[in-house]
Amino acid sequence: MGFTIGGSRGILDIRSGARRRGRTAGRASDCTTVAEFTGLWGWEAVPGARASDGACSCGRADCIQPGAHPIDHAPTVPAGATLDEVTETWEQFPGAAVMLPVGSAFDIIDVPEAAGRRALVRLERMGLPLGPVTATPEGRAHFFVAPGSAAQLGSLLYRMGWDDAALDLHALGPGTHITAPPSDRGGLGPVRWLRAPGLDSATQPPQARLVLGTLAYVAHRSPAVQRLSSS
Repeated sequence: MGFTIGGSRGILDIRSGARRRGRTAGRASDCTTVAEFTGLWGWEAVPGARASDGACSCGRADCIQPGAHPIDHAPTVPAGATLDEVTETWEQFPGAAVMLPVGSAFDIIDVPEAAGRRALVRLERMGLPLGPVTATPEGRAHFFVAPGSAAQLGSLLYRMGWDDAALDLHALGPGTHITAPPSDRGGLGPVRWLRAPGLDSATQPPQARLVLGTLAYVAHRSPAVQRLSSS
């Protein structure tokens, strides 16, 4: 079965293929979600560990990221993979969370969720280009920006005058992974979309400089940072 990138046709092909397979609804849904990420948005995906009662499915007692890391030795599903290819991999890791490698198709700017929500409203009102945005159960917002942004963060903040400010703002780049909606993260609950991906926003996320000023301003004014600065 092939997969057509773009428009609703590709999604319909994926979903009809999932129905034809006659698999359980949960497993078919997982594979459909991953195939949309790979086939429509051009993202890579990796099966991830799960956590329950603080214990990670990887089985390591000293795991430093329970339920929030790729499964050891699990292969990366490449960008452009079809539903057949996704299913072939995911069947080897039933119930796996969906992890997205950072640094190839996008980097991430990480801010507190409350600040991220306020910044998202401001950015949308200004009509600036935006990529997808997620909210994690730990209370963080992840803004998808162009790859290479993480390496530029320090110089961008310097040029914008935010380099010496107390900011709860970080960049994630190559070598890191994020948990994708709707997978559970760390046994704390699902990751959610604050701004779902679209063909333009997912395949061409904005340069960090276009959103960083607003994110830095709102993060600086967040109550958590204000308490930290005054302590």
